[in-house]
Amino acid sequence: MRHLLCLGAVVTMGCATTASTTRGTDMKLTSTPKAATLLSSPVTDFTAACDAALAKAKAAVAELKALPDGHDEQRLALYDEVTSVLNNMSARAGLAKEVHPDEKFRAACETCEQQLEAYNVELSLDRALYDALAKIDAKKIDAAGAFWLFKTLREFRRAGVDRDEATRAKVKSLNEELVKIGQEFGRNIRDDVRSVSVDPRELEGLPADWLAAHPVKDGKITVTTNTPDYLPVMIYAKSGKVREALWRAYRERAYPKNVEVLKAMLGKRHELATLLGYPTWAAYITETKMVKSADAANDFIEKGRAATEQRAKADMATLLARKQKDVPGATSVEPWEHQFYEDRVKNESYGLDSQALRSYFEYGNVKKGVMDITSTLFGVRYVKVDDAKVWHADVESYDLFEGDTLLGRIHLDMHPRDGKYKHAAQFGLTVGRAGKELPEAVLVCNFPRPGELLQHSEVETFFHEFGHLLHEIFGGRQAFAGLSGVRTEWDFVEVPSMLLQEWPLDATALKTFAKHVKTNEPIPDSLVSQLKAAKEFGVGTDTRRQFFLSAVSLAFHHRAPGFDSTEVLKEVQDKFLPFRREWAPGTHFELGFGHLDGYSAIYYTYQWSTVIAKDLLTEFRKHGMLNGTVATQYRKKVLEPGGSKEAGALVQDFLGRPYSFDAFQAWLDGK
Repeated sequence: MRHLLCLGAVVTMGCATTASTTRGTDMKLTSTPKAATLLSSPVTDFTAACDAALAKAKAAVAELKALPDGHDEQRLALYDEVTSVLNNMSARAGLAKEVHPDEKFRAACETCEQQLEAYNVELSLDRALYDALAKIDAKKIDAAGAFWLFKTLREFRRAGVDRDEATRAKVKSLNEELVKIGQEFGRNIRDDVRSVSVDPRELEGLPADWLAAHPVKDGKITVTTNTPDYLPVMIYAKSGKVREALWRAYRERAYPKNVEVLKAMLGKRHELATLLGYPTWAAYITETKMVKSADAANDFIEKGRAATEQRAKADMATLLARKQKDVPGATSVEPWEHQFYEDRVKNESYGLDSQALRSYFEYGNVKKGVMDITSTLFGVRYVKVDDAKVWHADVESYDLFEGDTLLGRIHLDMHPRDGKYKHAAQFGLTVGRAGKELPEAVLVCNFPRPGELLQHSEVETFFHEFGHLLHEIFGGRQAFAGLSGVRTEWDFVEVPSMLLQEWPLDATALKTFAKHVKTNEPIPDSLVSQLKAAKEFGVGTDTRRQFFLSAVSLAFHHRAPGFDSTEVLKEVQDKFLPFRREWAPGTHFELGFGHLDGYSAIYYTYQWSTVIAKDLLTEFRKHGMLNGTVATQYRKKVLEPGGSKEAGALVQDFLGRPYSFDAFQAWLDGK
């Protein structure tokens, strides 16, 4: 997941535009990015930095509006400074509120976000600022700058800058409310770690290393809903009772707190969209994406549902047949049985022993593998920064170089702890500006610690999130800060990550880092073959699940508010039968579905991006997954330009043709 570090409401100017320019890509800037230092400082320093950022932005806006006609380049430069200051402070607050160990610091970050959002909304409705930017003669600036200006002015209008005073005041109020609601929604999920207490005998089937990491206390083992606990239990625990208890606990996170919070979020979004002249929030947010409209997004989801229909049914029939060996006469597979029986099928039908497979994915080796492979592909190197000042002892920092040129800094915050974000995402810290600032970004995950073992799905997640990270760094050399890094159309954002997660399925790539935790022997070809064959099973249900989540996200935002979210969840799930994995009576999955905050109606982004990623993958498969020539072309034509062109044009530059659904369909068909 790419955590988009714009502020909560889509109409804010900090994330208003999606274009960038490639001017200055020969940058030789060598100053070291150190934004993370602020997160290791006292909370008073952070609050002072937030106040200073607001003051600096306000001063630049005042100077911009006071300029006489004919100072177009200066206007653009000042607006870029405003965008840079606000984006960077917002990024630091957004990250720290999710990862900082001090609750008071996290609270200060939420306050800072609210202040920044209030000012962002004020700017988006500032008619004098809009008029000053509208005076810029697009014919007198370069093409990329003109593209940026066009999108910027469009977002001002979408924000309601040309509406009457009463409407603008209401828009401002709704945006400020939505920021607070979004913060509460995410906080309730983050802080609600649930657990079940289990007799050790009920954990038969769990790997020895997992059991060793979970000591018995008072005759019980505590299993939490954090990923390193949850995932192995759902896959390996022979006890259906334990799996069901943990599955239900996971789907009760943030209940009942988020019942009213989600209602308020959906209601305020709908009110804001209709106030701005759109029938629904889904119609509003999709307008500037590749998909262009909510109806087109729905058509895409329906196309995906049809494309996965037969294969999902076949997958479910296989799972049921396997269950019937244990439970004669069974007529359905329960949600908490899905992963367990999928693992049994992969073992018995494809010979894949997933516990044996885990032995090749020790965390440290996987991390090294991700960095070594991307270093080989893209011609860069990572240099560990041992003295970096960061927010927690778990965090590792690296500078990214191409030759002797410093490209940026990355931080890895990879293991679970109390008060920390519970999923996997990439966050920004500093947006790069050619010749001025180097990009700085962070991976936030919840993986097992060094010496412990990952599931293969977690290895894929590591590569996925690293794809976002590289996009942020490689694309972070643009002239305009507000448009640098990962600022393509939102439904293209997941393409680099969906593409990079293909590498841990390639035999050549795997053998570079998948070493047995005890013998250090590389993963054998036979196990890789079993893995690849087994991965073909479940493609139907797994892809169906993604289209189901896309449909839920869209359904919640493409109707008038006031509905029962759990009932709509069930309605959509019934439509996506034979898929049944997220809801059962008494559970409320949607209340812990964190993407409903950041992605709102556009969770379809993941599958839209997968369609494009599968198409891009065809070029790598022609020439070899570790082929540096192809990777260099991909980096230069897709990653480095950022949003200097429409995303479809970036793909065409790389493929030599428009993207299509064909490679995705062939993958679904097992071809």
